[in-house]
Amino acid sequence: MGDVAAGLLTGLSLIVAIGAQNAFVLRQGLRRSHVGLVVAICALSDVVLILAGVAGIGVLVDRAPWAVEVVRWLGVAFLTLYGVTSLLRARRPQVLDAGDGVVEARRGVVARAVALTWLNPHVYLDTVLLLGSIAGTHGTPGRWWFALGACVASIGWFAGLGYGARLAAPRLASPRAWQVLDVLIGLVMLAIAVRLALGS
Repeated sequence: MGDVAAGLLTGLSLIVAIGAQNAFVLRQGLRRSHVGLVVAICALSDVVLILAGVAGIGVLVDRAPWAVEVVRWLGVAFLTLYGVTSLLRARRPQVLDAGDGVVEARRGVVARAVALTWLNPHVYLDTVLLLGSIAGTHGTPGRWWFALGACVASIGWFAGLGYGARLAAPRLASPRAWQVLDVLIGLVMLAIAVRLALGS
């Protein structure tokens, strides 16, 4: 149980932060648009990456820094595009609706969720390298219990963020609130893109 708790706390400490992926899950939750699908993609992706890190894939990534660089610049390009799109969307707040009437194409939502997860270098650094390295310190059986705790943290966080966002829906019923949210999301994504471009 100690290993599970360590994995749970470590996983939460890494994932509970404002980032492009979390901002997207929050926005989908507030719009009540394909929430289950987005939560599933983000959570299952994290589980796969955590297990890969614990199984030793982190060593391979560490030996191929060019792969990390490729992912980093793809992430910069995608986050910049998404951030600019979010800021442009804020110019037309009347098209945003906090209710159930928002209709988004499933394919587009899936593509954004996958891109924000798999094109985000920080995801690899946090799940594969960092969690994989920490899990290794818990020994042969303990590292898998640690991985279980980290996976539970990820699943719980994304589910809570996606479905818990509905509690904030009444406060975000006005176009102005959506405009502010889109501006904040856009700025966060552009800031992350800049940090990635600078290698920080």
